[in-house]
Amino acid sequence: MQTRLIKTDGLTQQVLEAGTGPLVLFVHGFPELGISWRAQVQAVAAAGYRAVAPDMRGYGGTDKPTQTDQHTLLHLVGDMVDLVGALGETECVVVGHDWGAPVAWHCALLRPDVFKAVFGLSVPFQPRRAGGPPTPAMAAIAKRLGRGELYMSQFQAPDAHLAFERDVATGLRKGFYAYDGATPDARQSTGFIAPGHDFVSEVSDDATLPPWMTPEHMDEYVQAFTRGGFKGPMDWYRCLDLNWSLTGFLQGQRIHQPSFFMVGERDPVRHYAGQHEAGLKDWLTDLRGQVVVPGAGHWIQQERPAQVNAALLGFLDQVGGQKAA
Repeated sequence: MQTRLIKTDGLTQQVLEAGTGPLVLFVHGFPELGISWRAQVQAVAAAGYRAVAPDMRGYGGTDKPTQTDQHTLLHLVGDMVDLVGALGETECVVVGHDWGAPVAWHCALLRPDVFKAVFGLSVPFQPRRAGGPPTPAMAAIAKRLGRGELYMSQFQAPDAHLAFERDVATGLRKGFYAYDGATPDARQSTGFIAPGHDFVSEVSDDATLPPWMTPEHMDEYVQAFTRGGFKGPMDWYRCLDLNWSLTGFLQGQRIHQPSFFMVGERDPVRHYAGQHEAGLKDWLTDLRGQVVVPGAGHWIQQERPAQVNAALLGFLDQVGGQKAA
């Protein structure tokens, strides 16, 4: 595996890559980096593919536009289209986790000529339906359930990133802990924040690193977010309403490429997005698999790399193209 910088259309992206063969592109979420995919990059490259995992816009070694409105889904999909071209390729399979899953789904939705298949982890495809912009809708969900404020709504505040930047190591440790499935007796978050708290303060101070997270790996995250901060990553959330306003043309549109969805049984995302899992087959017309991993949490590609790699490689065998010898 190697890390390098690639100049795309208006953005310099840092990527982790390995292998030769058909391109497989990995899209991370919050608060992650391209290194979150190391186990998959290694396995996919060894299987005869070219595996590339960028630090996304606003993260790590990739450029960080200062304007909030430069972090919409359309920008993020555009970055991936540009990256495929800059790599000298014309098509790929796209894999996304957490926030990267909506990016991957929309890559497939918007550019089926480039993204010939899509594999989503943790966050199911959520079709654009009539009913209003997402932020008020999320607030209504939280109020109805009586659980407090959904963290995505809280992240809309212009200073929300400061809760993580006050102590980067603590913020990351608590974030990984709260959504982990491997830590025995971990007090998982539901995604809803009690009054008077933020995402960081709500998690117990005795939160530990997940057993799959080595101190050395954690230090890579701490260094990257200490340098780059959390404003850019949280600007993705601040663009939720803008995304809604920009995507009216996608009303009712389905994904017709081969697809696959995988989620941990204990993933907290299922508290507020899980209802979309039941209807996936209606919106992903060539859904090749839908797997719930027993006992697993949110950081599934790092917590359960063997199971994720097995499912992904099986999917790539069907749709990935002619592998390198």
